[in-house]
Amino acid sequence: MTSSKIVAVIGGGPVGLAAAAHLMERGMTPIVLEAGEQAAHAVRQWRHVQLFSPWKYNIDGAAARLLAATGWNSPDPEAYPTGGELIERYLDPLATKTPLRDVIRTSSRVTAISRVGFDKAKTKGRESAPFEIRFQNGKGPETLRADAVIDASGTWSSPNPAGVNGLAAIGERECAARITYGMPDVRGTERERYEGQTVAVVGAGHSAIGTLIELARLRDNAPPTNVIWLLRGTDPSKAFGGGANDKLVARGELGAAFADLVSKGAIQVETGFGITHVSASGERLRIGAGSACCGRHVVVDELIVATGFRPDLWFLSEMRLRLDSAIEAPVDLAPLVDPNEHSCGTVRPHGARELRQDEPGLYLAGMKSYGRAPTFLMITGYEQVRSIAAEIAGDHEAAARVELDLPETGVCTRGGVEVGTASAGCCGGPAPVGADACCAEDADAKTAGRSGCSCS
Repeated sequence: MTSSKIVAVIGGGPVGLAAAAHLMERGMTPIVLEAGEQAAHAVRQWRHVQLFSPWKYNIDGAAARLLAATGWNSPDPEAYPTGGELIERYLDPLATKTPLRDVIRTSSRVTAISRVGFDKAKTKGRESAPFEIRFQNGKGPETLRADAVIDASGTWSSPNPAGVNGLAAIGERECAARITYGMPDVRGTERERYEGQTVAVVGAGHSAIGTLIELARLRDNAPPTNVIWLLRGTDPSKAFGGGANDKLVARGELGAAFADLVSKGAIQVETGFGITHVSASGERLRIGAGSACCGRHVVVDELIVATGFRPDLWFLSEMRLRLDSAIEAPVDLAPLVDPNEHSCGTVRPHGARELRQDEPGLYLAGMKSYGRAPTFLMITGYEQVRSIAAEIAGDHEAAARVELDLPETGVCTRGGVEVGTASAGCCGGPAPVGADACCAEDADAKTAGRSGCSCS
């Protein structure tokens, strides 16, 4: 099915480029608006990081078909790339050597989206009006009109703060010179900053764990380096993952290596440490938990905040969004990714239906679609945009079809309680109302006449 529709794709990262490839394959015209100077700007910030998913989970099908026409050789599907290798062997060729090069506009930061002739409150005829996307580049403000919009701008530029209550800790902004967010290259380009220092890391996800491991390795060559893990919770083992049960072997190995370091005392662990205050202590940082006068505190040289990310929604203020009030994900997706309900890290495949908004033709995709939920896999985003492109083109059957099998994590919780392992397969969110099943994946299996997920 073909269409002459123009679709604005916000973000030129892996999912945004995949969206453009699927749109182009269906005869539509994508326009990719990338805020950075090059496509995949965010990935370039973590090019030193090795992914815990192999190449076979990091290459989109439509993108691969575009690349194949250029004589591109696909990497070993079982090898694990770094962010830099992802750029050099996949994203750069995709952005510069395929027809996508003609539709990517770099240094183009989106500042607002609306409907032509309609503010947010006006309804009649709204769905027929084109979108107006305003963006800023070196020439100044510009405007693009489009029939649909896919926001795949990610969350990298909106890290969560160090503060335990969702706000910046008191003094956090004033001490910004000694605070880094995300996953710095502690053994590479930023080695001099961290070597021989006392460094605290706050967070319990893969970014925090990976950074703590790298700091511990740095200390092997620079013994004065001290590593402190500031854990908001009270059980360090929750960060160790599924180990050998994880179908992404590198992810399981990461958790196992971290558990070993913790057990050996290579990393100082401060549990129940919810940061409330950060202040200067000479040339160092005093990080406090609890009241400023009577709580606990540690004194360090550097603080790395790896507490996750949140979506930047400000340029969508004139759009009619339907987001979960807690997770800030589309309301139909939120139950599948809500970390309050499960922490599996693997979510059953989903697409246009779960990502739809009250603004017809607008879709959030990729990491941004997860809102504040963690543990997003690139291949999940590829399935999202395949489905969205089909829906925009009017191919509703293809949009509804599932074309993806996801690896399990080896650990699954429901309501905060561990209920199974990789074989349990209970990572698909709650079962539909009225279904005799423990979760959505179980319900899907039983509907198809299979035995279910067996995790109840």
